[in-house]
Amino acid sequence: MKTQTGTLILGIVLIAIAVAVAANPETKSVLHDFVVEDIYGDSFDLAQLEGKKVMVVNTASECGLTPQYEKLEALYREYQDHGFVVIGFPANNFMNQEPGTNEEIIAFCQENYGVSFPMMSKISVKGSDIAPVYEWLTRKELNGLRDSEIQWNFQKFLVDEQGQLVDVLSPRESPLSDEVIQWITAN
Repeated sequence: MKTQTGTLILGIVLIAIAVAVAANPETKSVLHDFVVEDIYGDSFDLAQLEGKKVMVVNTASECGLTPQYEKLEALYREYQDHGFVVIGFPANNFMNQEPGTNEEIIAFCQENYGVSFPMMSKISVKGSDIAPVYEWLTRKELNGLRDSEIQWNFQKFLVDEQGQLVDVLSPRESPLSDEVIQWITAN
């Protein structure tokens, strides 16, 4: 009887730990664990990206690197039918280079660069108000790969089909670089 009671107690403790871990955002282990808000204010469950390679990019409309929108869109259009998606997260963390509202941002992106890849609501990508998905992208104890401080607008995070972070590219790295194309097209 003591063994059954001990086993039951151990089982209850393990279930309680599992529930606590699942409820704690600090324990996110893959990109697919997050639900964010898209630029239109709707919920966007990143679990829908399972099975796709993803490039996550923090964007800004008034930055010297803003013309990368054109290359991001070209990359997305070329490879979207091959299991690849770009996800843009507008952020105003660097010299007030994304001051607009979500409505202004999406209008700018569509009018100037024909952006059709998914854009999310404006967030913070660093500091005390960092969005949970960016906390995961930048903290090794959460993403399992490495710590990565956001250097500037248009920093790129490459995430594999299982939602694991696999690489971080500098803001100046072209979205159309050989490294990116080889990663997308590799089996």
